[in-house]
Amino acid sequence: MDQLHWKRNLAVCFFGSFINIVAMTLLLPFLPLYVEQLGVTDHAAIVQWSGIAYGATFFAAALVAPLWGRVSDRYGCKPNLIRASAGMVVSMCLIGMAQNIWQLVALRLLVGLAGGYTSGAYILVATQTPKEKSGWALGMLSSGIMAGSLIGPLIGGLLPGLVGIRDTFFLASACIFLNLLATSFLIREKKKPAQSAQAAKAAPADVSLWSTAYAPKLVFSMFATAALLMVANMSIEPIITVYVQQLLTDASKVTLISGIVMSAAALGSVLSASHLGKLADRIGGLNVVVLCLTVAACLLIPQAFVTQAWQLILLRFFMGLSLGGLLPSLVALIRHNVPSQIVGRALGYSTASQYAGQVIGPLMGGFVGGHFSMRAVFIITSVMLFCAAGYNKFLLGATRTEAMK
Repeated sequence: MDQLHWKRNLAVCFFGSFINIVAMTLLLPFLPLYVEQLGVTDHAAIVQWSGIAYGATFFAAALVAPLWGRVSDRYGCKPNLIRASAGMVVSMCLIGMAQNIWQLVALRLLVGLAGGYTSGAYILVATQTPKEKSGWALGMLSSGIMAGSLIGPLIGGLLPGLVGIRDTFFLASACIFLNLLATSFLIREKKKPAQSAQAAKAAPADVSLWSTAYAPKLVFSMFATAALLMVANMSIEPIITVYVQQLLTDASKVTLISGIVMSAAALGSVLSASHLGKLADRIGGLNVVVLCLTVAACLLIPQAFVTQAWQLILLRFFMGLSLGGLLPSLVALIRHNVPSQIVGRALGYSTASQYAGQVIGPLMGGFVGGHFSMRAVFIITSVMLFCAAGYNKFLLGATRTEAMK
């Protein structure tokens, strides 16, 4: 029966995370149009407000991710997932009824504050899956999340033309409501032993991870690596269209090729996440982290010197393949190196680190690309990944016993 439960939990979390990520990213193609509908007319202001509205969700989510992780520790993962689903249902519906740009930004902040389904799903899968299967299970969940980020903008490009922008949000809210029902009735969470639950409740709220983690240096390195993963993925976003423009002679294809380049890395991650997660179960998560970081760092260098667009697409795809195994391995390593009563809090900090990387990456890419060169973005990101791989390689030797538990 336990076997059935954890597999069913994984299936619900997989599709639930997919739906929530689709809902969060589908507005990308039409966000400037919606901003214009809300009364912003100046072109520069439309671009600026679109960036603020999109980034508001990730900023808010980074602030509250540790809080929702602590809620999972205290009250269980399933109630937290139900809360996040309900929050997304309400906030997505309200976004469809926004009347001005200030309401849109406030509601995008609400999405980040009230959401958190994917981070809660990671916690549930990490804590409820047998240890020997956790890498594969987390890899499957990561595939669903990456697939959502890949499919979301595609759906967002189609639906507004068919049903209108506001009805697109209402439809997304309805799909999340179905996920709310599935989460409520299908997920089965194994209760903590009475002693552990009591200890978790009695534990002071300000107990530091450093003092309770079995391998604190490793755990905090995983937080930094999680942020760096998102920096590596997102640093190219601000410059990709201009970079592709330099590689093409036909200006009419710039937008199409830019979209393909952005999707190539996500597609690679979708295909590799579960396989690399299974590899982590077999050879150890930290080995996979070092391997993925090293390969990704090597692949960034030729991206700075491509001469054809197809070369960039191919290299981004291979980079996605290499990065796909990082997130499930990071989550598994954190899960296995902190006490069970603070797993949610630890994974909440990991999620916050990822959101921070999603903010830092585009800022860094835009600054370096604007003040130095676009090729420098790839080189600097490569150096950062090489440094992270070297430090994690050092930890592999220093904490091998803890990392392989």
